[in-house]
Amino acid sequence: MIERVDPFIGTDVTALPPQTGLAATWWWPKPQIGNTHPGATYPLGMVSACAYSGAYPTGYGRYDLSLEGVPSTLHDEQLASGFTHFQQSGTGAIRKYYNYFRVTPMIEPLDVLGRTWPITEEDAAPGYYSATLDSGVSAEITVGPKSAVHRYTFPRHPNARIVIDFSMGGLSIPYGATVPLRANIETVAPGVANGYVVAEGAPIAVHIECDTPQWRQMLWYDRRLMPGGTKLALDHIRPTTLRPFGLMWAGPSEPGQTVELRIGFSMRGVEQAEANLRADCGPGPARFEARRERTRKTWKKHLKTIEIQTPSPERKTVFATALYHSLIKPSFANSESPFWPADGAFAYDIATMWDIYRTQLPLLTALQPEKAVELANALLTICEEEGNFPIGYRLARGGDRFSRQGSALAHTFLADLCQQGLPGVDWEWALVHMSDDLRRTYGEEFLLRGEAHPISHTLDIAYGYWCTAKVARHVGDNALAVQFEALAERWVNAYDPASGLLKDSTYYEGSRYNYSFRLQHDMAGRIGVSGGPEKFLAQLDAFFGYGAPAVVQPGNKPGADELLAGYALGRFEGLNNEPDMEAPWAYHYLGRPDRTAEIVHDIVHQQFGTGRGGLPGNDDSGGLSSWYVWASLGLFPVAGQNIVLINAPSFAESSIAVGGGTFTVRTRGFAEPFAGGPAQYVLGARLNGAPLERSWLSGAEFHGGGELVLELGPTPGGWGTVEVPPSHGPAPVSSASGAAAVTPAEAGAAAAFGSEVEAVEAAAGVEAALEAAAGIEDDSEPGLAEEDGQPEPRIVTDAADPVGSTLPEPEPEPDPGPRPEAAADPLPADPIAESDSRPRSTSEAPSPRTPGEST
Repeated sequence: MIERVDPFIGTDVTALPPQTGLAATWWWPKPQIGNTHPGATYPLGMVSACAYSGAYPTGYGRYDLSLEGVPSTLHDEQLASGFTHFQQSGTGAIRKYYNYFRVTPMIEPLDVLGRTWPITEEDAAPGYYSATLDSGVSAEITVGPKSAVHRYTFPRHPNARIVIDFSMGGLSIPYGATVPLRANIETVAPGVANGYVVAEGAPIAVHIECDTPQWRQMLWYDRRLMPGGTKLALDHIRPTTLRPFGLMWAGPSEPGQTVELRIGFSMRGVEQAEANLRADCGPGPARFEARRERTRKTWKKHLKTIEIQTPSPERKTVFATALYHSLIKPSFANSESPFWPADGAFAYDIATMWDIYRTQLPLLTALQPEKAVELANALLTICEEEGNFPIGYRLARGGDRFSRQGSALAHTFLADLCQQGLPGVDWEWALVHMSDDLRRTYGEEFLLRGEAHPISHTLDIAYGYWCTAKVARHVGDNALAVQFEALAERWVNAYDPASGLLKDSTYYEGSRYNYSFRLQHDMAGRIGVSGGPEKFLAQLDAFFGYGAPAVVQPGNKPGADELLAGYALGRFEGLNNEPDMEAPWAYHYLGRPDRTAEIVHDIVHQQFGTGRGGLPGNDDSGGLSSWYVWASLGLFPVAGQNIVLINAPSFAESSIAVGGGTFTVRTRGFAEPFAGGPAQYVLGARLNGAPLERSWLSGAEFHGGGELVLELGPTPGGWGTVEVPPSHGPAPVSSASGAAAVTPAEAGAAAAFGSEVEAVEAAAGVEAALEAAAGIEDDSEPGLAEEDGQPEPRIVTDAADPVGSTLPEPEPEPDPGPRPEAAADPLPADPIAESDSRPRSTSEAPSPRTPGEST
């Protein structure tokens, strides 16, 4: 599988064949580019390294910041001013972009540092990246879990050099730069140096070794050399007076001469950075090939967890690369937290939790359950130390938690782990934090009013209560579980019973339609809110474009009218963005898996491809790629509910290495699919030899390993039409008068609505619609026509106390002792030493003025 990975997929503007059929009716509101980078990465590692052009959003490539449509170019060709470390993967406007410690191989004077050179050739593979600059210098880079190794080959030159810039970070776009607050560099011995920068509140330490005993080693400041200087300390850097500074090796080079540079990283001081380098690379010199091979073997092991059978090299490439992109983030950094002293699990670049919680985290749980447990403990520690579960967590200090995008998303991940019975998590500890987190930010409004706006947060928080109730039952707190299950029923308050769609509100990167068809714990009740199965089916069909004409996608810099008209379609985003990524499987709850098969077939075979333009939108930390992995296997996890839905796979056979062994999917009657071709349908299934009429697997059935055999055919049959996936509504409650019990599904169905979905009316406020991080806000509620006698919306609140104060706080428990954690890191923590406040250089060289100092 590793041989088929192409790290360049997603690095350029979407370039897929013209869509046909259903796929031609879907509308793409977000940037049409994957925003990935081809740099060297380690599976879930701390460090990545790649050519740096300053482009959005990873620092690699040619494109400017873009929030919708086809992105504008920043550069006409592939350029590089050097090679940086720490890159995001596939995100959009994440606001912090890293790219620290730029390494520039040069044969020009230091004065030109920062210029760019065209890249004449590139190569990339998992754990490896290479590029040749038109200066004649070629670069190769590999990485370990906490290190990077560079190897540069120079032409003949009397004064070649390798320059490390400690001062820069971020991107070369307006407001994209990251300026360190403090920095320290010290030469330790010939070819050895260390130091740190504090960027966005995070101290990042390095230990650097360069195999150039015959070259001069010098510090520099403001592009001026400091001959004889051994230390440079900057105690307070201001962006307005920043001057570049760093470290350099220089000397003569012969054709083909290579110079190796090794860097160990840590957030806990230079001694730990050195220890990390030793653990990753062993003692120098010449460690490049050994480190590259170790990383290649590690990637090979991770990519072998799923095997597929297909005669198509292109499809193998798309799948292998999707699996590769799924395993780059989050960044695990055990015992490296720079924000609290305790050792144990720590992770960052949980950058788009609102995407990855539905696809990437379930995939991680399936393939690497021990890493999922480590991430769970990291999330719990973050919540304990910082007061809330993150919605997005970067390598930065501060309260920027992307709260607008979603609420209570970690709860689904934790609920899955709990229901699977994975060891290593203190669930009583988890329950306290899950419960407390539900009351923060939008949670207060949810408890007070029964709903929260943006209205999608009502669904998030209600689902969070349902997931937390699962953990409460696991630890035996049934009273709390009952109360939380009641609060979970407030999901219904998010919907307008006149349309069966979500209420008028603002929406993040979408419209009410994109959020109205998510998979909830009570799908029977959800179907009832739309007026019953037939009306819910009609809504889904309209959403996915059945019978609709083809649409025109936004181009470069689309105008407000164009975007509003697109949102007014009320149409599926076709995996150009992810807020509706699970909606195709809503048909399963209607007994219509045939519809799911048709939609997923068109996504898998028309929205993903080979080449740099092979992704339909931002990969979002692997959230998009993980969707492709699941869907092409014929499976889809329902996050938080510990079930996996079944669909026709796009491979004749596949096997997944899960925690309990191997889960194999085999087919009978399989026909190799192709873009624009017919879908295949599941006609029958057998699980471990026994007939399976239902269209889903329990978590135990999937994660325990086994064999699923699917009989496929060209037309739908009766499979999956009777026994729909489980729905978790409240227990029926009898009325005082002795009337029959009424379920939410029945109550919703009683509130019968009109017949057909109408087009979305124009949204109110162009500015609100085009806000960078938001979707649109509608004035009116289009959709199903209201019938006579329509009852008032059902609002679920606590009758006794709508504020929620009747919920008891969990009683204090005795200290259970140390919490289970991942294996302890044998390297001791090393706090960064205080900056030297005396003269900036310990040599006799003139002392440079610290940026911000008075003259």
